[in-house]
Amino acid sequence: MKARLALTCVAAAALMSGCGGEAPAAKPAADANLGAAAVNTERLLKADSEPGSWLLTGGNYHEQRYSLLDQISDANVKELGLSWYADLDTERSQEATPVVVDGVLYVTTAWSMVKAYDVKTGTVLWEYDPKVNRAKDADACCDVVNRGVAAWNGKVYIGALDGRLIALDGKTGKVVWETQTTDTTLPYTITGVPRIVNGKVIIGNGGAEYRVRGYVTAYDSETGEQAWRWWAVPGDPSKPYEQPELAEAAKGWKGENYWKIGGGGTVWDGMAYDEQSDTIYVGTGNGNPWNQAIRSPGGGDNLFLASIVALDPNTGKYKWHYQTTPGETWDYTATQPIMVADLNYPEGKRRVVMQAPKNGFFYVLDAKDGKLISAEKFGPVTWATHVDLKTGRPVEVPEARYEITGKAVIVQPTAAGHHNWHPMAFSPETGLIYIPVQIAAASFAGIKNFKINLEGRNTGTEFGAGASLCAVPGAKCGNIESYILAWDPVKAKEVWRIPNVAYGSSGVLATSGNLIFAGNHNGEFNAYNATTGEKLWTAPTQARVVAAPATYTVDGQQEIAILTGARGLPTGQKRISPYSGNNSRLMVFRAGGTGALPAEMPPADPNKLTVTINPPLLTGDTETVFAGEQAFTANCAVCHGPAAVPGAGSTAPDLRYSAILPFAGSWNATVRDGDLAQRGMPAWAATLPMETTNAIRQYVIKRANDEKAAQEAAVAAAHPTKP
Repeated sequence: MKARLALTCVAAAALMSGCGGEAPAAKPAADANLGAAAVNTERLLKADSEPGSWLLTGGNYHEQRYSLLDQISDANVKELGLSWYADLDTERSQEATPVVVDGVLYVTTAWSMVKAYDVKTGTVLWEYDPKVNRAKDADACCDVVNRGVAAWNGKVYIGALDGRLIALDGKTGKVVWETQTTDTTLPYTITGVPRIVNGKVIIGNGGAEYRVRGYVTAYDSETGEQAWRWWAVPGDPSKPYEQPELAEAAKGWKGENYWKIGGGGTVWDGMAYDEQSDTIYVGTGNGNPWNQAIRSPGGGDNLFLASIVALDPNTGKYKWHYQTTPGETWDYTATQPIMVADLNYPEGKRRVVMQAPKNGFFYVLDAKDGKLISAEKFGPVTWATHVDLKTGRPVEVPEARYEITGKAVIVQPTAAGHHNWHPMAFSPETGLIYIPVQIAAASFAGIKNFKINLEGRNTGTEFGAGASLCAVPGAKCGNIESYILAWDPVKAKEVWRIPNVAYGSSGVLATSGNLIFAGNHNGEFNAYNATTGEKLWTAPTQARVVAAPATYTVDGQQEIAILTGARGLPTGQKRISPYSGNNSRLMVFRAGGTGALPAEMPPADPNKLTVTINPPLLTGDTETVFAGEQAFTANCAVCHGPAAVPGAGSTAPDLRYSAILPFAGSWNATVRDGDLAQRGMPAWAATLPMETTNAIRQYVIKRANDEKAAQEAAVAAAHPTKP
């Protein structure tokens, strides 16, 4: 592998490498410091003064996604070109931001796999696969993604989808220790990034759609021993509460459903650390079930759902909280990225905590005591008119509470939120927050005759019940628009926006070069003027992009790395990678780069065995798949098998292998119109609206891709030597 390959060629077996021949095997580093991952408290606290590295996925402890590097600026960004790229061996969504430290770029991919690259050459130094059981996909509400690693004291830490926290040697990728952070009998998952504060590794988990109780845990970074655990919601009231604040929180919970199926409140993403007050801020998730009338009959605030919570990182002791959506019933999590910053108000500088959660309000809180400073809509919101700054509570629109009215209602935001996990960025120079915003509307209705599902999701919400509302002329439902929003957090208002051609959100990076960088779902990686939003540069990615980039230097020259690949492909884009159906790649750019992506798909390794299923890529969003699963279970499973897997008693074909699955028109002609009625498949048009049959198709596509992943894992296990 030659140093700094300009990838104008594409080899047949470029898996995990930049270009040329076979991917290089893992090898010991020639430089004694290469891969040392010698990160300590001092380096993390001074991460901003080490802009040549990218020590944390969020850039610094404050999660600002901002770099002081200005070698690439608004004046010369057009000189950027592709330096090298690395194809990835998974076609699931790629959400991680790389960490770059001591000459190595560490990045995670779907299925919690870790890759370590030499930043100078693009050579793979090592790779690690935790070998998560592919059946775990059934517990992953929103794909088998992972958002990155943490580096500390010679080790790299990864939270695996199956709930393990794993410490790897930074030089070799060998396991130093691992610990199971979750109950393996319950459908917990981990997709978030571990945070390291004062020698402790802090990790949360996901699964609030299922039957879990949320918590966040700290482990000793050297031994993996548990240091503390903070529970987000109260448990069985007949047993002692783990923390004193849970007894108070329990007063705002009703009935027994919540503790019997967990209650939710998982800490699956957002965290930030403030060294001044020695506080870790964590965001908590939605309730389980979503429908509050089922979860907590009689209402209540349901603490600590949908909250920003301040904890002592040394002990886990509760300091304060702010609940963004009391008694939430729309999946309005507050697990979105949390950011700490010093803002310049007219009356003086103030240290704050900021978040743009799903519910559509941008919150600014005092970092010391959690006092609400401002809360304004950053998109159209119909569930509340405003937030009362005196009480800190939203003033709700009564009709939005479908679980109380018993009527379906169109609500904005949807369960996907106006802002989800996609990283936002803050530039201290412009004073602006850059938020990936997605505007959509959906109907909510309570489900009748709810029964706890011990094997799947428990939303308590029927998504198709409001189809008639969405059919009314002028009604706005579904995906409407998406854009990057420049938001002034001091004035609490929009400054400008950058519309996306293709709907969908992507993470953002800001730099001192008066630039912001972001990919999109149209197959581009772009740079914009951070002051005006003017588009200054673009590069093709051949893939949808959802992850946020990182920037660092190699031999004094600034580079930018971005992980590409999400559900489906951009419109008109064909598959180019022999290893990834959605063209998943790590791409690295620098000034003067002359590399190019392939125009045609090179052949895959002829010795690699093939799988027996070839489904279309999953393009439906999480809420669509949710709705499809519910509708399939209620209407289709009796013949086609639970979870779309026919059993001994099934009377109908395995839809995962159906020849019509790739074609929406043929699918609806069969399912709705009865094209195969003579063969025993009745028409469902009178029972199921088009929206529902389309959702069922997306659910079956997901289950087909689950089966493909399982078959690929079996092939890999039988033939462990990679090309």
